Amino acid sequence: MRVELVLRLIGALVFALAGWQASGPLAGIIPWPYVGYVIKVALPLASAALGLFITPWLTTKPFFWVRSKIRQLPAQQLVAAIIGLIIGLIVAALLASPLSRLPGILGEVLPFIGAIIFGYLGMAVMTIRQGDIMHLLGGRLPFREVGLRRDNYVLLDTSVIIDGRIADISRTGFIGGTMLIPRFVLNEIQHIADSSDPLRRNRGRRGLDMLNKLQKESVVPIRIHDIDVEEAQEVDDKLVLLAKELRCPIVTNDYNLNRVAELQGVAVLNINELANAVKAIFLPGESMRMRVIQEGRELGQGVGYLDDGTMVVVENGRRYIGSTVEVVVTKVLQTAQGRMIFARLEE
Repeated sequence: MRVELVLRLIGALVFALAGWQASGPLAGIIPWPYVGYVIKVALPLASAALGLFITPWLTTKPFFWVRSKIRQLPAQQLVAAIIGLIIGLIVAALLASPLSRLPGILGEVLPFIGAIIFGYLGMAVMTIRQGDIMHLLGGRLPFREVGLRRDNYVLLDTSVIIDGRIADISRTGFIGGTMLIPRFVLNEIQHIADSSDPLRRNRGRRGLDMLNKLQKESVVPIRIHDIDVEEAQEVDDKLVLLAKELRCPIVTNDYNLNRVAELQGVAVLNINELANAVKAIFLPGESMRMRVIQEGRELGQGVGYLDDGTMVVVENGRRYIGSTVEVVVTKVLQTAQGRMIFARLEE
């Protein structure tokens, strides 16, 4: 805060000096002396106020924005960007001499523009195609060696991205390391988004929206990698093999993938199991207030739901459908589908 205040004062002083320098010529072209005096006083003051206001937008705010982006970049991608920038500037330096010989203003401007363009192109090419470039430089590498280190990632599968809750979980900081999204998972989401079935198409588009939200809001790095697993054809099989090679867990809410991964010794972080684990715990004998919304399977039963989605079956609650009642918990069951609470009306 003190640094920002000092920068604001410095910015106000610099802008005030600039306004004072500009006020002399401006006052000289006005035929009325008194108006000229007002300009010589008002313009520096207005410039100082402007400098006081916009200095953080020119100094600290861009700095913190760049720092946050750099923190989210994996180290390899950051190094690739720096190498690409150096290569781009070298190319621009080689072209600067012939460009500077062009007549007129072109010879003065084009070398600077060339440095910007080639520097940007070098960074973009190295960061986007770093996997392919490593293939070309090092020959055909096994997929586990293409720019990825072990014990540093969690793999996201298609279902958990479309589900969307991973975006909220990532903001809490419970997930450590880089969230890795292989290209074949992204391709599957794109394929779903292009489906002719409206329901599948909406799910795919939701998945793409969730990816965009993750990249903008996650507190941990998000990385989409071109890595592939040629030993398998199905996306789930690719994920399991990749997780085994990287020794990292898979984040999913797919029951079948969960079981297959566990059978092969791969750690799984299941979003549904996490949601069940953090639901409110009620013990037999405790009271709660809830709204009965429908009848149950057995005669006379009423059914309601807690805020976290837990189903509550109320004995003799059918006649209270549409009403909010006080109930006493009689039994709590944990099933594969989630937690179920049985209760009776409070006397």
